[in-house]
Amino acid sequence: MTTADDGGAAALVNVAIDGPVAEIGLDNAPLNLMTRPMLRALNAAIGEIRARDDIRCVILHGGNARAFCAGSDVREFDALRTGASEHKILVEDMMLRNLSRLPMPSIAAIDAPALGGGLELALACDLRVLRRGVSIGLPESRIGGLAGSGSLRLTRLIGPSRAKEMLFTGETISSEQALAWGVVNRVVDGPALDGARALAATIVSRAPMSHRLAKQLVDSAFDVPLDAGLSMANAAQQKIFDGSDLHEGVAAFLAKRPPAFTGR
Repeated sequence: MTTADDGGAAALVNVAIDGPVAEIGLDNAPLNLMTRPMLRALNAAIGEIRARDDIRCVILHGGNARAFCAGSDVREFDALRTGASEHKILVEDMMLRNLSRLPMPSIAAIDAPALGGGLELALACDLRVLRRGVSIGLPESRIGGLAGSGSLRLTRLIGPSRAKEMLFTGETISSEQALAWGVVNRVVDGPALDGARALAATIVSRAPMSHRLAKQLVDSAFDVPLDAGLSMANAAQQKIFDGSDLHEGVAAFLAKRPPAFTGR
């Protein structure tokens, strides 16, 4: 396993590479608050990983902090009164968009509460693994705030009625409720990071080109008309047949051996 840490603002985020899996660890204890330096450091880490063809899965976790991420540092808000868009809102939006647009699958490993912007961070990942007994929520309305991107991503994930309940009440939900509502994919009894690593191991054993194209299609499903989406699916299928992974997979299946996918 190799690690990357450039010091300064980047010290707020640690990146570890273990073969085809990259782990991004938040390191702003005790609560991993989403400060402006944290936003910049996280966006830089995402950009570095995005450019690497050898990475097949990304895990985002909260390290040893008391929270996966407890959201924004409200102590910054007064200074942002007249420049929130320039100095925070658009910076955070860019980071979350870049996270959601990683070409490879991403997993949020939630071992401690994910609140407000912390849950929005997890929602920008493709999958979420939650430790049993850990609560999550969007409590912004309690202090007069708003979960901007979270309102949209949560609604697409679990539907408007349940999303509105979480947003309007500002209450946290239990791990069991989060699983039942579909906010998270898995609830595990041990560390969520271990659960995420096990899930990542399964993901990276499959064909990476298939994953990247499937992610593009799923993410486009809400944004384009069905006919346009089906045309995109046809083009993606052609890329699969033009590449080598499908033919390697078929050969391995017939030979009863593990496939050696290259992502090409």
